[in-house]
Amino acid sequence: MAIPDFQSVMRPVLQAVGDGVPLPLSALRVRIADVFKLTEEERKERLPSGNQTVINNRVGWARTYLNKAGLLTIPNKGMVQITVRGREALASGPERITVSWLKQFPEFADFHTAKPQVIDAAAVVDSDLAETTPDEQLAEAYQALQQSLADELLAQVRAATPSFFEQVVVDLMIAMGYGGSRKEAGKATQLTNDDGIDGIIKEDKLGLDVIYLQAKRWANTVHRPEIDKFIGALTRKRARKGVFITTSDFSTGAKDAALGLDIKVVLIDGIELARLMVEHNLGVSVKQVYEVKQIDSDYFSEE
Repeated sequence: MAIPDFQSVMRPVLQAVGDGVPLPLSALRVRIADVFKLTEEERKERLPSGNQTVINNRVGWARTYLNKAGLLTIPNKGMVQITVRGREALASGPERITVSWLKQFPEFADFHTAKPQVIDAAAVVDSDLAETTPDEQLAEAYQALQQSLADELLAQVRAATPSFFEQVVVDLMIAMGYGGSRKEAGKATQLTNDDGIDGIIKEDKLGLDVIYLQAKRWANTVHRPEIDKFIGALTRKRARKGVFITTSDFSTGAKDAALGLDIKVVLIDGIELARLMVEHNLGVSVKQVYEVKQIDSDYFSEE
């Protein structure tokens, strides 16, 4: 069975504590996973942030919403207990408790509508219909923004001049910790006039090893002959490491050519190039920072 959305989890959460006995949140999470017969893989599936499992996050938000609606109480840290209103919801409420249904309770309505005014309301997910938790919606929005940024960044690189693309390659290698100083890296990546190699860059500041580079600002797919030519040039140089960077992509044959060699050859296509540029803050700047905070349980520990 697939991992249920957090609204589908709400009634089972109430049922799990229906006997009125306070239940640890950790035990509640296990019970809900058992109710939905989740596989071991599904129980371990994590949010895009990697900070928490999906099912634990959804149970946590279900608990929060039910608590804000007065159907659950949190008698002690990490505990959950049903209320009289919660019992009534089990007895006469719907089979699937939703955000819309919870809005009949004034305290929940106040909680749910207490948010800053949004300029573009059409762009906001309707939380009454959403199947994901706020954490997941935030992560999905972040990933969408990152993908859009990477696409725009790659378009800019493809439209740049060959000399600027060479600078991008140098700056990226430096940002990733290679090449020593900017001046040294710039010299190292000047054309070597060796068929199949565009430049050489130090692997570290001491120059204990070097990396041979090939950079192609292409729109068309890079095929195997280009990789074979690069590998041949590396072999003639007795090189051990090479990086082939393109703004396009690699054919299956090209990827296969780089496998199973004594020489380590890394292929970086346009998508990976843009991702690395974003990761290392190359050609991008921080637009806005949001901090998502949580309770520091250690602060409240009296032990």
